[in-house]
Amino acid sequence: MRVGVLGSGSSGNSTLVWAGGTRALVDAGFSARQLEVRLESLGVAAEEIAGIVVTHDHGDHTRGMGVFSRRHGTPLYMTERTRDACASLLRGTEDVRLYRPGRPFDLGDVRVEPFLTVHDAADPVGVAVVERATGLRLGVATDLGRPTAQIRHALEGCDVLILEANHDELMLATGPYPWSVKQRIASSHGHLSNQAAARFAVELLHPRLAGVVLAHLSSECNRAELALEVVGHALAEAGWQGHLAVAVQDEPLPLIDVEELRRRTGPSQFSFL
Repeated sequence: MRVGVLGSGSSGNSTLVWAGGTRALVDAGFSARQLEVRLESLGVAAEEIAGIVVTHDHGDHTRGMGVFSRRHGTPLYMTERTRDACASLLRGTEDVRLYRPGRPFDLGDVRVEPFLTVHDAADPVGVAVVERATGLRLGVATDLGRPTAQIRHALEGCDVLILEANHDELMLATGPYPWSVKQRIASSHGHLSNQAAARFAVELLHPRLAGVVLAHLSSECNRAELALEVVGHALAEAGWQGHLAVAVQDEPLPLIDVEELRRRTGPSQFSFL
């Protein structure tokens, strides 16, 4: 399994999962043209995408899905309520395949396990994506108002975790957003702060976890180096020595080879001193 975050932040989110012969996207929050360009930079042609799994209806996760689907004949996987909320992006000619949270479904060589999240969208979900041949497991968990027991259970055992670290609490409190927006972001239906992401990442630690990618950083209320410092310190304190990275808005992260990453980190990723 290989994983590439095409970009992540307040203006657009999309993740490439490449497992066996299947290439799929989780979300399509950039224009169709941007998705094509970013895929090409990772060595993937747009027509190779076997499906787009849409996690919720917000534009930074759905912006390009309709045009991309119509242009390349790409199936769109989403819940019924998300489809209804995205009606303005769809023309009725797309191949829309409905799924329900809590009910895994197959997409080529992977099994997609959608789970409910807490966010102010019509029907928000996160997903775990499992390569059936190897059992390698990717968790994609952004737009989390708060971690729940169900979310924790769904993300157990991931080899790589893409986890929201949206804002620094002090930067949000003193930043330029109106008070109502600050309240929404910090609420239990908003986004995880760096500090909350750090606590959640530590809760999810286990011997197989080889990599954590911090995602959905706010351009106004966070900085990559700050997110790395807060989450990295918490993980190091817990004895974890795996691969930690930040996904940025403007360009894709290099592809992560999950199996190779696990070989490099191995059991030594934990160091209890």
